[in-house]
Amino acid sequence: MRIVFMGTPEFALPSLHRLAQDGYDIVGVYTRADQPAGRGRTITPSPVKTAALELGLPVFQPSSLRQPGALEELASLRPDVIVVCAFGQILRQPVLDIPPKGVVNIHPSLLPRHRGATPIQAAILAGDEETGVSIMLMDPGMDTGPILRQRPLAVSPWDSAGSLSEKLARLAADLLGETLPLWLAGEIAPLPQDEAQATYAPLIQKEDAAIDWTRPAFDIWRQVRAMNPWPGAFTTLDGEMIHVWEAWPLPIAGGTSAPGTVLPLPPVQRQKLPPEAQQEALAVQTGEGLLVLLRLQRAGRRALPAAEFVRGLRNLFGRRFGPAEGG
Repeated sequence: MRIVFMGTPEFALPSLHRLAQDGYDIVGVYTRADQPAGRGRTITPSPVKTAALELGLPVFQPSSLRQPGALEELASLRPDVIVVCAFGQILRQPVLDIPPKGVVNIHPSLLPRHRGATPIQAAILAGDEETGVSIMLMDPGMDTGPILRQRPLAVSPWDSAGSLSEKLARLAADLLGETLPLWLAGEIAPLPQDEAQATYAPLIQKEDAAIDWTRPAFDIWRQVRAMNPWPGAFTTLDGEMIHVWEAWPLPIAGGTSAPGTVLPLPPVQRQKLPPEAQQEALAVQTGEGLLVLLRLQRAGRRALPAAEFVRGLRNLFGRRFGPAEGG
């Protein structure tokens, strides 16, 4: 069975390796063009390109599948099926028509919930206790095609977008390994999505990571987790940008301090934290409850546990964070 794989980031690597491990004839790997990365802006291949070359697979990097000759080149590979995992390009109908077994897409949510570019972050922001992976048959819409298989995954209160992505990537590879042979053998009937249940996860921008301390602590806590590792939830202190990488909400009623005020955390309140966080002592008043900050980073410095962060700044308690502007 001839397969073309399309993907770009690290999330796609377990699925590519699973296809290779299962012995499929991977006749081509499509990924984005090499891009500048890092402080030196060094031209860097995508994680999928690096993995494909290590596996000895042919790599294709058209800037768009609509550019002259790209469609013909793809068709010349004669794929029976195309497997897509976080490729980064919208596939038009002429591409979908090439493989006789269609284009199979791996999406990290339980569709039709969280269609779109950032489903992992959207699940955390929404406070979902469960997300998962959907393997679907692509159509011209945005994640609207019929479902082949789904598998749920619990969202931990400690999950960031980064840690949840790693879990979902492994789950996706396992589910792909189970689903693809059944689909190719004609043993799966695609199930249409329920449009009435659809939600959307638009692309995240840097400004979405700016913390508004007038919001409830639970909302900011989810924002911190969803924006880790990129772009990183941030606030300011006397004009200096401060990134917040880990936090925990305390639903404490009342409070006379203005939102954004930095407060010491009394022992009685510290005991309400999970064991992983009880050694920390830095809290911020929000519009509703306290947000205990666990790991922070000043501009140009390394991230620190809150206790070390406090020691590095004099007279921190009583000062106010924010508002966060820019990015």
